[in-house]
Amino acid sequence: MSSKFGSLSSSCSSVHGTAFTVSARPSPAALRATPAITSLYADRKYDLQSFKFEPIRESIVAREMTRRYMMDMITHAETDVVIVGAGSAGLSCAYELSKNPDVKVAIIEQSVSPGGGAWLGGQLFSAMVVRKPAHLFLDEIGVPYDETEDYVVIKHAALFTSTIMSKVLARPNVKLFNAVAAEDLIIKEGRVSGVVTNWALVSMNHDTQSCMDPNVMESKVVVSSCGHDGPFGATGVKRLKSVGMIDKVPGMKALDMNTAEDAIVRLTREIVPGMIVTGMEVAEIDGSPRMGPTFGAMMVSGQKAAHLALKALGQPNALDGTLKVLPELVLASAENEITTASA
Repeated sequence: MSSKFGSLSSSCSSVHGTAFTVSARPSPAALRATPAITSLYADRKYDLQSFKFEPIRESIVAREMTRRYMMDMITHAETDVVIVGAGSAGLSCAYELSKNPDVKVAIIEQSVSPGGGAWLGGQLFSAMVVRKPAHLFLDEIGVPYDETEDYVVIKHAALFTSTIMSKVLARPNVKLFNAVAAEDLIIKEGRVSGVVTNWALVSMNHDTQSCMDPNVMESKVVVSSCGHDGPFGATGVKRLKSVGMIDKVPGMKALDMNTAEDAIVRLTREIVPGMIVTGMEVAEIDGSPRMGPTFGAMMVSGQKAAHLALKALGQPNALDGTLKVLPELVLASAENEITTASA
């Protein structure tokens, strides 16, 4: 197994055809040549022996937090794209969208800690396995890995999640609202037009307190990346079923990595007008197999969802992510439910 930090000197994206500026990343040799960390303190601007913070009033801290958050809520009360769920698919989608500075993106994440299940690999192990060619996305964002012929391994999944999160949150056109739940969808004339939001702690405790009405966030496109089934899983497609916009949510089938990852990327799509599904939520609605602890499909599915959203917004640089759904992929492992092209 060889070690690779990756190299990318041209202005390109891991998604073919999308040009943007990429900073050159250091090679392993350059990293080894970096001076010892202790030498970094030679140019520090303060003396740890006589360190003292500048004074501040507590009310100033409160005002800064409140003012900025309220301005973010006002700004994103009407936005271009709302991404529900900040797991690996949702963050990959946000990253791809963030390259378009005129596209306003809001991410809704019910957990205090974004990242979903991408902080660890399988069974609470730390390494993250990514099948090729999704490693090109890792090259793009600057995540080092060990390489084999068919896949790469990141030494700790948190390295991917923290890297992509830091890049997404640094973009001025993206705002993450964590500890916020999407309680419902806004649906007007058969089109998903936004989400109904509330503090996550309120949503989780409606039964223990008096009624507390939610807030709303209108958007031109909703990307649902709520993950697989669970207490807060697949909530987007479950709501579509309950309001009669789709017929059923069969749930993902038994594990088959080779079938699952290809199917999830291929079947990432606009499921109803105004709402795109990505990541493991695709497997929930289509009944395709679960993939287990491999993460490449989450990244590429998120990128594809971003380009479908850009296309819906009429952006000229959107790649054509449309597809003809192949029935044999929709229920690939459900032998009694597979539909054929002639059916």
